[in-house]
Amino acid sequence: MKAVISGLLSICLLASFSIPRADAAEKEKMKLAEQSQSAILMEQDSGSVLFEKNSHEKLPPASMTKIMTLILIMEAIDKGKISWNDKIRVSDYAASMGGSQIFLEPGEEMRVEDMVKGIAIGSANDASVAMAEHIAGTAESFVNMMNNKAKKLGLNDTFFKNPTGLPAAGHYTSAHDMAIMGKELLKHEEVTKFTGLYEDYLREETDKKFWLVNTNRLVKFYPGVDGLKTGFTNEAKYCLTATANKNGMRVIAVVMGAPSPKDRNAQVTSMLDYAFTQFSTKKLYDRHEIVKEVKVQKAEKSKLPVVTSENISLLLKKGETAKKVKTEVNVDKDLKLPVKKGQQIGFLKIYSGDKLITESPVLASETVKKASWWKLFKRTAGQMSKSS
Repeated sequence: MKAVISGLLSICLLASFSIPRADAAEKEKMKLAEQSQSAILMEQDSGSVLFEKNSHEKLPPASMTKIMTLILIMEAIDKGKISWNDKIRVSDYAASMGGSQIFLEPGEEMRVEDMVKGIAIGSANDASVAMAEHIAGTAESFVNMMNNKAKKLGLNDTFFKNPTGLPAAGHYTSAHDMAIMGKELLKHEEVTKFTGLYEDYLREETDKKFWLVNTNRLVKFYPGVDGLKTGFTNEAKYCLTATANKNGMRVIAVVMGAPSPKDRNAQVTSMLDYAFTQFSTKKLYDRHEIVKEVKVQKAEKSKLPVVTSENISLLLKKGETAKKVKTEVNVDKDLKLPVKKGQQIGFLKIYSGDKLITESPVLASETVKKASWWKLFKRTAGQMSKSS
């Protein structure tokens, strides 16, 4: 009988130690973002949500809007529509923007690289509008591009009225959609060279030298933080979409509607701490890694390498062993020529055991045009001679 009682006491003692440990992470999670109106914590590569609070509530994003502005700028650079050294001429309208600015003057010319610095570090409204006008012709046309991109990304909680985030009726997004936008922007890895700078200068060789200081103070005070964008208006309160990279794992934390910058930074800090203490990742694919070669009928090249559109990792809880991973690449059966470099042509599916954990677009690694009739004739003749 004593042995039985002793055994029961041992079990109870073990339970008393193990349960608090198991609950500690959940209790920590419950305290995250207490002072914000909405929040979300997402692992970058897999898109897995680690924590959320009212994440689909539609709210004004203030200057976090500029994440979408930067997405379209980076895409224009990638497509060769603009280059880093292009000089942008500033319109009267762009120069008239209030709020955060780099004090551009009408008729002033500034390189794209410096404009991006002004937007990413100093949250410059004037630079945002100048870039919008240069890319789309007018700010209004650029806003249409922003909303079209939002639809393409499946952002159902988002609608833009301007490229700056200055207050406007009907201009809104959600913490969830901001995290997706952050994920999209981070596909352009070079953007963190700007968003991760704490300070820099514009017009450095002139008498109008301008000191930029990052509005995201965590870039300096939280190791691993290298972006992305703060926001504040009286209506939106204090907002931040932040990203940090530690030990090969990148996470995105979004806080909206915090009462003060101190609360905003503290909440993002606690979310990042939670992510890095509770989770890790195992890298599966790098961005633009070849995952398959496919045959393309009647093309100049008979085989087209298919590449990933983003980094892909397996998310694990600390101490968890990864299950066997299976990969499936599905490419559109009827590809219409020409196929352009970077064109989405299918999906990569990642399974852990039997569970689908990631579905990511795959892209054409190069442009493939339709073959001439003479090339097709020679190819067919060659195949016939081999078969005979």
